[in-house]
Amino acid sequence: MRSFLDPSGTFANDNCLHGMTLSHREIPLNDTLPPGATTHNSRDMQVKDVVRLVRPKHWLKGLLVFAALLFTRGYTDGAKVILSLEAFAAMSLVSSAVYVLNDLLDVDRDRQHPVKKNRPLASGAVSKPVALLLIAICGLGGLAIGYLLGPASIAVLIGYLVLQALYNLGLKHQPVADVFCISTGFVLRASLGAAAINVAVSGWLLFCTGALALLLGFGKRRHEFILQGEARESSRESLAHYTRPALDGMILTAAGSAAMSYGIYSIQSPTAQQHPALILSSLWVFYGVYRYLFLLLANDEGGEPENLMFRDPHLVVSVVCFVITVLAAMGGLNIPFIEGMGK
Repeated sequence: MRSFLDPSGTFANDNCLHGMTLSHREIPLNDTLPPGATTHNSRDMQVKDVVRLVRPKHWLKGLLVFAALLFTRGYTDGAKVILSLEAFAAMSLVSSAVYVLNDLLDVDRDRQHPVKKNRPLASGAVSKPVALLLIAICGLGGLAIGYLLGPASIAVLIGYLVLQALYNLGLKHQPVADVFCISTGFVLRASLGAAAINVAVSGWLLFCTGALALLLGFGKRRHEFILQGEARESSRESLAHYTRPALDGMILTAAGSAAMSYGIYSIQSPTAQQHPALILSSLWVFYGVYRYLFLLLANDEGGEPENLMFRDPHLVVSVVCFVITVLAAMGGLNIPFIEGMGK
């Protein structure tokens, strides 16, 4: 006879008892779990784990979809606002499908990571069949919305999926190429916003978006490089090829490129020519970039950029003031000493 836990929490020696409940299935006490796995006895906890798996906090990256709406004053047109919201929903769903797929493919490596081992799949809180169902629902749902938005939008979404496929097929193991794939994904998010409302987007703005994404990406790699020490290769193969001085140099190059490209956009772009006060918004971009550099290089942060952006009050103020300044400039703010105001 084998011992099992009965529903009341006491031990019983009875072969008829089904055993204790572990998340989605019943197992005997002598079964073993994947490293880092935990037990959950409530449906609420299971729903929470499923929500964590699709990473809604990462939908913040999709806010780049609204860049075209902001810099073309499309927010004054209700129809364009709705189209932008639909584009945001499409990108959020498609990106969630990609996040779940990445976790599914990397589940063994994630179990070797000091933080990622707590992810729903790596910990055993969510089963693989549930993950596959989520990939299908989110992926097909996002593509369906993109199809309704039009050919250009669906093309951008398919391009994003192709990029992610290349990433998972091997580029994620290649230093520099791994972060450039991530950066290109940010550029595609901004492009989707422009495609959805059928407007052109400045090359300088796309350049700035890509450079900012490189800054975030290399900053995250640097944090992982330091956090995992000699065991870094066990969770991410590309980390074995990086060095700390190389990562520091790439971060500084990306930061300078991001700040200067936005500065040029705020002066030379057609939008800036029509709204010269837009140059004032560059102050917040420069401050935000330098503040982020400080957090990366002085405090060794940057592991979760989306959390850091909202945890640091300086970055929060920078983002809020940036949006307010852009809205004011696009609304006709007149600064007499700025060249072009009198034209």
